[in-house]
Amino acid sequence: MMEHDALDAGLGDADDDDFDEAVEAIDDQLPDHRYLDRELSWLAFNQRVLELAEDPTVPVLERANFLAIFASNLDEFFMVRVAGLKRRIVTGLAVPTNVGRAPLDVLADISAEAHRLQLRHAAAWTDKVRPALADAGIEVVTWDSLDDDTAARLTEYFQRNVFPVLMPLAVDPAHPFPYISGLSLNLAIRIRNARTGRQEFARLKVPPMLPRFVEVPGEAPGVRYLPLEELISNHLDDLFPGMEVLDHHAFRLTRNEDMTIEEDETENLIQALEAELLRRRFGPPIRLEITEDMDDLTRSLLLSELDITEQEVYRLPGALDLRGLFDLSRIDRPDLHYPPHVPKTAVAFQPAEQNG
Repeated sequence: MMEHDALDAGLGDADDDDFDEAVEAIDDQLPDHRYLDRELSWLAFNQRVLELAEDPTVPVLERANFLAIFASNLDEFFMVRVAGLKRRIVTGLAVPTNVGRAPLDVLADISAEAHRLQLRHAAAWTDKVRPALADAGIEVVTWDSLDDDTAARLTEYFQRNVFPVLMPLAVDPAHPFPYISGLSLNLAIRIRNARTGRQEFARLKVPPMLPRFVEVPGEAPGVRYLPLEELISNHLDDLFPGMEVLDHHAFRLTRNEDMTIEEDETENLIQALEAELLRRRFGPPIRLEITEDMDDLTRSLLLSELDITEQEVYRLPGALDLRGLFDLSRIDRPDLHYPPHVPKTAVAFQPAEQNG
């Protein structure tokens, strides 16, 4: 039985710290790293989503779906959590985290872990899920692998469906660097004027209203798909007549879309929401994803024009924005999905039979 004089609650004495000493004594017996950082813990959760995509025992279209879920989750994490942390740091309102670490240190840890996970995510698609889909008769192909007849039919599709909605924007003294919307997939293109020999830069947005994976026509068994950005990049000459296309690379920008509304200080909540939604659209950049093969000249231009730091650049092998795999995961192949779950009532809760 505990002695009352050993732990005097001292409820009426503000200076009584006997209870605090008891808590400190217990704390000394616990591990130093018993608490998890809030943001790094969330990244660990998303890693578990990625592990489901890497699991060969999971049906392959479900694995593709988990890759898309991972990408979508990480986008939201950067747009809200990382963006909010950066805003608090800039405004001087950031406080130590729940584990007592400085906000800048946490931001560095987030960057290192996110880089690791995004590289692992890209490898999971390239080395595991994409080959497994091909083995199941669903192949994501490259332009160079197509025969002449198939390429001609896809060119016809490009001219009819894709070309009319493309809008390349050049950057020159008369045209400033264009606004890059958040989460859009873009092509950075370097071209040379055939008449003057001058090199120029152009940005082309991959239209989000079109399917990300274009079905490839043909008589081959199974189905084949070509990424939309690859179809566009192999028809750039049609977009820049009289120009020589020197190089092109995909990139993708994530912007701050965290919302902050002080309801107690806002007279008109609807107007405040409208203003905040408009601000979100033009929020500052917080992450730049580029392809692994992007040249230094294009990369330097993007960093300068977007006002983004090296820590915020994610150089990735393979395709960007794998949220497009949501479309592939909806292919009607029951054998490549989880078996449908049929709900049923537990026996204990089934209604008693009515004897007539």
